[in-house]
Parts: sequence; structure tokens; C-alpha cells
Amino acid sequence: MAKDVSLDGRVAVVTGAARGLGRAIAERLAAAGATIVAVDLPAALGDIPDTWQHAPIDLAHDDADKKLAQLAARLGTVDIVIANAGLVPPWRGLDALDRAEWDRVMRVNTWGVAATIGAFSAALERSGHGSIVAMASINGYVAHPKQALYTASKHAVIGITRAAALDLGPRGVRVNALAPGPIATEALLARLETRQKAGGLAADAALKDLAGGTALDRLATPEDVANAAHFLASDASAGMTGVILPVEAGLS
Repeated sequence: MAKDVSLDGRVAVVTGAARGLGRAIAERLAAAGATIVAVDLPAALGDIPDTWQHAPIDLAHDDADKKLAQLAARLGTVDIVIANAGLVPPWRGLDALDRAEWDRVMRVNTWGVAATIGAFSAALERSGHGSIVAMASINGYVAHPKQALYTASKHAVIGITRAAALDLGPRGVRVNALAPGPIATEALLARLETRQKAGGLAADAALKDLAGGTALDRLATPEDVANAAHFLASDASAGMTGVILPVEAGLS
């Protein structure tokens, strides 16, 4: 492995690490030599590898920022933070919004990202090569019908990333974000199955349609996203900050 992408001896905190894209990213960083600290809901952490450290934190709770700060103080120095945890709400039109759902999603997807960055900023500064990777989405710069809440939250993640890059750059900490397109995770498949039950396309057909709209004629994979996260976390991207990196197989 090239020295500039090796993560040997580095500590990586990954929120939402137990499943989905967070799990794929954590596994990729671990394969590159990083020590993983998995942050996730208490019930989700039972399935993580024994070699990973863990911290049960629900980012929707009022005390999440305090628990994140306590974790940062315990670790002392952190080299990488992947602010991945997020919620994907059901599709809703603007005439059918749910206030409680809106508040919970925005709390996790926006406050959770900002609070994570803030809690670990000093620990990352001590690293000397601190790197933060936030999880945005293609919905951070385009919109889709009946996804106002998710779209708003991911637009906010891009704003948080760019502002944090300016705030933390003078302290030697880089802040970038990934913007994945549709990824065939369990969460996406469940939403497509829900649509199918409501009279929409079969899940397989919907996936084929999504793939057909890309330059590569396939969907990006969790491994694609994990590789991009590894690049942004490593010294290979040392000259990059404030960047929103699409991982979507060339959506037209």
C-alpha cells in the first residue's frame, strides 16, 4: 500500500458505523490500518468486529454533543472523523409533512454532523493531519420529488462542510464531504419495496432504471463510497478541503 494512503497508527471515529455505508467505510479504513471507533445506536453495536472500539451514542438525543465531547476527551488525539450517521425519511409531499419527523431528521442529519465536527475539532488538531469526511448526497445539490426534508438536510451538510473547512483549515484540519448517488443498500431496497407495494415499479426494475441513468450503466456501490472516503481521509488528498466529491457512477 502506498504510504500516502496508509492509515497505520491512525484513529478513525465513524458515526453510524454499524451498518450501511458507515460499516463499509469503517471496514475500508480498518483494512488500511486505522483503529476504528464505532459510534452508533446501542442496539446496533453488538454486531461490530471485536477489534473495533465502540461508543453508544444516539445523535438525536439532547446529550449527544456532550457524549461526543466526552469521547473526544477520552481518545485525546483523533486523526479521522467520518460524520456519516443520518436518517432517510419516507417520501412525502410538502402537503403531508410530519413535524416530529422533520425535527428528528434535521437533528441527526444536520445538528449531528455539526456537533460531531465541533466535538472532535481539538482532537483532530492535535493529530497534525486531521481529516473530516461528512456524508452529503447528490440530494445536496439536486432535488427529487417528495424528498424536501432529506434534500434540505443534505444541502445543509454541504454548507456545514464548507463552513467547517474555513473554520478548521487554519488549525490544520481538512473537511470534505462525499455525495453518493443511489446505492443499493438495505435502506434503499426497503424504500423501493415500499414503493412497489404502493403500486410502483418492482424493486429490481427500479434499480435497473436508476443504473440506466448513469454513465457507467451501473449504480455506485458501498465499496466505491468507502474507497472515496479512504482517499479523503488519507494523505493522498492532503491538498483538498471544502470539496464535495460525488460518487454516483456518472449520473446524467
